[in-house]
Amino acid sequence: MQCQRGSLFENDATYTGPSRDPCNRRRHTLTFKFDKRISCVLSVLFFIFSILSPVAASSGLGEEVDVALVLAVDISYSMDSDEQRLQRKGYVEAITSPHVVETIRDGLIGKIALAYVEWAGTFSQSVIVDWMVIGDAASARRFADALIEAPLSRAYRTSISEALLFSGMLHERNPHPAHRRVIDISGDGPNNQGILVVEARDTLVDRGIVINGLPLLLKRPIYGWFDIENLDRYYLECVIGGPAAFAIPVREAAAFGEAIRRKLVLEIAGPPDDFIDRPRFLPAATAEDNPLCTVGERLWRQRRLDGR
Repeated sequence: MQCQRGSLFENDATYTGPSRDPCNRRRHTLTFKFDKRISCVLSVLFFIFSILSPVAASSGLGEEVDVALVLAVDISYSMDSDEQRLQRKGYVEAITSPHVVETIRDGLIGKIALAYVEWAGTFSQSVIVDWMVIGDAASARRFADALIEAPLSRAYRTSISEALLFSGMLHERNPHPAHRRVIDISGDGPNNQGILVVEARDTLVDRGIVINGLPLLLKRPIYGWFDIENLDRYYLECVIGGPAAFAIPVREAAAFGEAIRRKLVLEIAGPPDDFIDRPRFLPAATAEDNPLCTVGERLWRQRRLDGR
């Protein structure tokens, strides 16, 4: 019997559920091996960037900055067009906010390096605005204008882990020496493709990169296949990491702009010790035993088992 092409199970090495057709197990096995292979390639590329970037940087260093910050923004299809416009508008307004610009100028050097990335599934990461140094209102406006000019787009699936690794590689090729390196990742659902999110998180934390989160809980009550009630807890336990890492949940559309401004100020200035109760994140070996950290992968598998 010839197997027909179609959707496949992914990211589940321990699948033992019933087969719905004679090709199902073969599909699952092949897809898992392929997906793991791609994830391994991405991890190796990140390692290579980590080794080579100091050599490349030494031949052409840019301006020194207080903080290098990657804004990694979810554009998966779980984000509707209104939410996408809300996100983009919130970042534009926050970056040009007088409070944010003043916080930048108050730094030791008085400048930051900023990049804006959009992401969805394993193969969907794009640099929308590459590294730009911001040190005053004019440079903040230039960054915002570049962001405004970029068209909105959407893509399938949600791979927080690959978005983090991609942002990590972007940090490694940043020409601007920074006292701190931060990834600010926002999204409205858990990881459901690529390597486990805790593995990506720990890889970056080991490289000295701090990961902060902006979980979007705007769709309540939940209604989608991959919506989870406790996304804020998921980000705290499974996504954020590094010294003074934090997450700010957004529960109402009206609060989105203010949440971004507050988050940027804290990332640029550094949050005070008593800012938030930040639970100590678990290393990957332990987090894999935390069912919450694999909820997205399990929801995806269940959807495929149900034939949807």
